[in-house]
Amino acid sequence: MIALPDSLCYLDGEFLPLNQAKVSVMDRGFLLGDGAYESIPVYGRRLFRFDDHMARFERSLGKLDIEVDLDRETWLARLRKVVEAFPADEQLAYLQVTRGVAPRSHLMPAGLSPTVFITTSERTLPTPAQRVQGLACVTARDFRWQRADIKSTSLLGNVLARKISADQDADETILLRDDGPGGPWLTEGSHSNVWIVHEGALLGPAPDEHVLAGVRIELLRELCEETGIAFNLRPVSEADVRAADEVLLSSASKEVIAVTRIDGEQVGHGALRGRPGPVYARLHEAYQRAIQSQSI
Repeated sequence: MIALPDSLCYLDGEFLPLNQAKVSVMDRGFLLGDGAYESIPVYGRRLFRFDDHMARFERSLGKLDIEVDLDRETWLARLRKVVEAFPADEQLAYLQVTRGVAPRSHLMPAGLSPTVFITTSERTLPTPAQRVQGLACVTARDFRWQRADIKSTSLLGNVLARKISADQDADETILLRDDGPGGPWLTEGSHSNVWIVHEGALLGPAPDEHVLAGVRIELLRELCEETGIAFNLRPVSEADVRAADEVLLSSASKEVIAVTRIDGEQVGHGALRGRPGPVYARLHEAYQRAIQSQSI
């Protein structure tokens, strides 16, 4: 059994040590995965793009028809209290709301009190070696449910997808959905957005029911505009991925990072084959500037 830390968390109106927090075994989040979550990177105890993360959290809750009577200022105050009490400056804050406690049923009961939970943990960024060498990925069929646009606590599909790459000593699983001519089509990673670079432009699939609207999608759009990199969201085929000049991942924990091997083959062409490329380098630098200006 893994021992939990005694760091401060928030659960249903109370701040308490994480290792003392308890929920009912009849909570619908525990029984059915009936809830939504959000992870917010914290730099120097400051929350990065808080409003964007909360907007996505609110969209997910709305799609699940879960109502929480908390405004953003209240969320922010509670988050800050948990963040300030944590021993490390660099963190990944976590918010979760489930529908609440009720006898187990597929029917969504009305009138439940949602279970509200806030915690944080130390954030682990890619290592300097990974920045220099890039990550290794494998591809797999996207077998998850067809509502990836909801940041739901029902993550078994993502967990199984990540196991595929872990079993092959790779860093991430790139998911491909074969649902139309010209495919298979890129969706995302098991826990990241996936991008390709073609002729100097950053390309990625547009958010839909198969692709979560990652906060870093809009961020990378802004960073591309700042750095003069062309940006486009459009369908990306498996062939596009394998022929790309560069492949990148983005997420709250990875920021943006280069992929240099896919299914054992090196990414890219010529002298840059198997190495992080120039578009990645420019976006990584711009990302670090954004951290300083967009954290609260």
